[in-house]
Amino acid sequence: MTSTGLPMVYEVDLTVGVEDALDGLPEDGRREVLEVIAGVLVRPGGWPPAGGWDGAVWFGPRSWVAFTAFTGGIAVHDFGWMG
Repeated sequence: MTSTGLPMVYEVDLTVGVEDALDGLPEDGRREVLEVIAGVLVRPGGWPPAGGWDGAVWFGPRSWVAFTAFTGGIAVHDFGWMG
């Protein structure tokens, strides 16, 4: 929450490879990967330090998402889905 009581809004950058791979997933796989990304966004305390080389991986029931952080959001570099 911000000092105004409104939730923070974060940005997500997807690499070109991630965008293309998401387009190739079936609907249930795409939905799950996007849900994992949304879960990452609402938990900025679990992000690696912004602007560095450190990354993190978060897992869903049948998927994972690899990302780095920058001031104001995350960059998703890779994901996997076991469908």
